[in-house]
Amino acid sequence: MDARYNPQAIESKWQAHWREIGLDRTPELKDGSRKFYALSMFPYPSGNLHMGHVRNYTITDVIARHKRMQGYAVLHPMGWDAFGLPAENAAIDRGIPPAKWTYQNIAQMRDQLQRLGLSYDWEREITTCAPDYYKWTQWIFLQFLQAGLAYQKEAAVNWDPVDQTVLANEQVDAEGRSWRSGALVEKRMLKQWFFKITAYADQLLADLEKLSGWPERVRTMQENWIGQSVGAKVIFKTEAGDELAVFTTRPDTLWGATFMVMSPEHPLVDKLTTAEQLQAVRAYQAQAAARSEIERSAEDREKTGVWTGSYAINPVNQERIPIWIADYVLMGYGTGAIMAVPAHDQRDFEFARKFGLPIKRVVQPPEGSPASADRASGTE
Repeated sequence: MDARYNPQAIESKWQAHWREIGLDRTPELKDGSRKFYALSMFPYPSGNLHMGHVRNYTITDVIARHKRMQGYAVLHPMGWDAFGLPAENAAIDRGIPPAKWTYQNIAQMRDQLQRLGLSYDWEREITTCAPDYYKWTQWIFLQFLQAGLAYQKEAAVNWDPVDQTVLANEQVDAEGRSWRSGALVEKRMLKQWFFKITAYADQLLADLEKLSGWPERVRTMQENWIGQSVGAKVIFKTEAGDELAVFTTRPDTLWGATFMVMSPEHPLVDKLTTAEQLQAVRAYQAQAAARSEIERSAEDREKTGVWTGSYAINPVNQERIPIWIADYVLMGYGTGAIMAVPAHDQRDFEFARKFGLPIKRVVQPPEGSPASADRASGTE
């Protein structure tokens, strides 16, 4: 007998035996069965596993095996995150239909996973591009739509001009390029579907108190992610007669609003830009489109902006205030426009100081605060 480990012989022999006896099949549930669902993120079927896959799926496999040894009825499935434009682009590059390319890759990667000996119940395999799977995602969407929780609106997106697709913020690198194609990412306004998750903000925040044993920093991160803001929607009228809506958590500072700032992608920018300012506004919009939202919203970044040439009327004191565009205002947050109160907001304060805009204090800040010191030095 050869005492050396021969993986080709030993693994194939025992894996065949395990399949024959259904070792990894999800057991029938009985009264009192303890259930455990072991699920890893499904891989995109690129055609080949790499060590990142092996690491990820080995961890879940160890957990699934441990739970089986503890007497749990374990469901440990595998599936394929197979929908999306990357499959189409890869198929175009190779001159073959996307379905053929995708299913070839799935077969290759399934074989690789099986040869690793991972304890999947292959009878529970799913493929997200198969009609018998995505009919249920369509069904779920219709439930959201009928419940009034799905709606359409225009919003700014990251657009890859090479792949002709929308990218998540995480798919745009620090230099504003697509992680896949390397192209400079553009900002575009597109009509798209949204889920009204804000309807559940109160419940989500309240239920954070039920997460006993969770680190406080994690609960704080969850609270910040929910990002609920309580405030008021205020309508400013432009001199041209348009309504410019802003959301503010501090309506008491309306009397200190000395200018307004719109996102470069705001739909009113074109209408409110005067002929004299058109060239400067267009150039600034192009610069903003090349920056990621993370870069634009960085606290330590120097503020930039351009005046549109137009004015709005402050509704509480009828003062005429200029309308600017600046990339620190994001179209995807609030209304895409703000009333700037530089005496009581640090970003607005920095912007006003840079461009020589008025600073009007209406609420006394705490003595000794940085903002109080700046204003006391005669910068108003």
